[in-house]
Amino acid sequence: MKKIALLGLSLLFTLGSLAQETKTTKEAKKATTEKAEKNKKEAEKKKKETEKKATSVKKDSKSKADEASAKGKSTSADAKAKATAKQEETKAKVDAKKAETKAKVETKKADAKTKVKKTEAEEKVDLKETAMSKAAEKKVKDKVTGEYKGKKVFTGPRGGKYYINKNGNKTYID
Repeated sequence: MKKIALLGLSLLFTLGSLAQETKTTKEAKKATTEKAEKNKKEAEKKKKETEKKATSVKKDSKSKADEASAKGKSTSADAKAKATAKQEETKAKVDAKKAETKAKVETKKADAKTKVKKTEAEEKVDLKETAMSKAAEKKVKDKVTGEYKGKKVFTGPRGGKYYINKNGNKTYID
């Protein structure tokens, strides 16, 4: 009975300690949310600016149309003024939509970068050359054809392209 109780308590303790978030993950989440909020605010500012421009364009076009009708111009001039006003309105709406989509795309890109991006330490470990990889490169008699991830790319006798990884093994490239 004591063993079962001990096992249960140890299981709860380990699950409780594993469920806690680390400081780096909290900071990364906080940074992404701050970036997203900043991008949203910028998008709202751009949207407000475009709306202001659209209203000013509307007012200008209405005043132009009023002046044209007041001067006694023909109905064709009024129709032209209305058509230009409609064109300017649609341009303003399109600009507002473009600003919104740009903001959305930027936030999605920022989120994707934070999710996919490796830490600097992980990148250094990936690029780190060991004594085994250097020795393996010396043994290779194949032709050097380029560089990939900071490593020399070799071409094998049948045309396969590969590099020597940090363990000294060949890693083929598609």
